[in-house]
Amino acid sequence: MDRDWITTVTALTAACALAGAANPLHGQTDAWAKARSEMVRSQIASERGGRTPVTDPEVLRAMLAVPRHRFVPDNQGRRAYADSPLPIGYGQTISQPYIVALMTELLGVGKDDVVLEIGTGSGYQAAVLAEIVDSVYTIEIVPELATSARQRLAEIGYDAISVRAGDGYYGWPGHAAFDAIVVTAAASHIPPPLEEQLAPGGRMVIPVGPPLRVQSLMLVEKRSDGSITRRNLLPVRFVPLTRDD
Repeated sequence: MDRDWITTVTALTAACALAGAANPLHGQTDAWAKARSEMVRSQIASERGGRTPVTDPEVLRAMLAVPRHRFVPDNQGRRAYADSPLPIGYGQTISQPYIVALMTELLGVGKDDVVLEIGTGSGYQAAVLAEIVDSVYTIEIVPELATSARQRLAEIGYDAISVRAGDGYYGWPGHAAFDAIVVTAAASHIPPPLEEQLAPGGRMVIPVGPPLRVQSLMLVEKRSDGSITRRNLLPVRFVPLTRDD
């Protein structure tokens, strides 16, 4: 990692530790804060394995602030900050920290943006986004996961996140247009309703490809005139985007 980014991560870690002392609901014990700091240093802001490091200070701060151990099952707690996805039940997973950070950085969001997430899971990606923006809407097709995520996010103190159980393919028209959309499961194609609900200048990050095989992480951008551009970024593996039959 570049020395400047070592300095940045160190400074952000100290700031998050102070914030945690003021807000114990975030689970900011010294041990967990140290685990998050190491996660950011060695996995997210590094070039390990030749991958592109995440360098956006706001994204790094969010990854340091969110208590990932609160979003994994109790029997996975020891692996909460490992560089791998983890099962959360119902055939779903929480994505590896690097991918969460990378997708967040690709969205390029700021404080005043409104973001839609498809695939709430345990609520971790939504929490990371809520550390950056003021308004997050998230849809989960598994009712049990939607309920538990809603309760978990409320307990931790993420009041700016709205959780709904439903089929995310159709988005959330009542709150469109969105400045950014992130899809945390692999679709066979880019859902047209999601492109329609992007605001001009908005971005969507979505894995596209067949289930249980290598997919492509894609960046979709809507220009000011409403035209759409789509780019393949890198190979990924996500659980499939399930639909409400």
